[in-house]
Amino acid sequence: MSLVEMLPSIESLSRVDKLRLIQFLAQNLAAGEPDLAIAGDRSYPVWSPDEAFVGAETLLDALRAEQGRAQ
Repeated sequence: MSLVEMLPSIESLSRVDKLRLIQFLAQNLAAGEPDLAIAGDRSYPVWSPDEAFVGAETLLDALRAEQGRAQ
């Protein structure tokens, strides 16, 4: 069955079933790419701007410079 043939059936699904379909497809694709799969038993580092003091200072300097030009 082609995607074009499936589209009317997909469009008639409920919102919950559409979300389940998205989840199924994402898991199916991830299973085919072991390097891209996220393992449930691992932790992954995520960058946060919480302590990005150098970046904050750089942005503040740029803001001050821009405000100085505007006056």
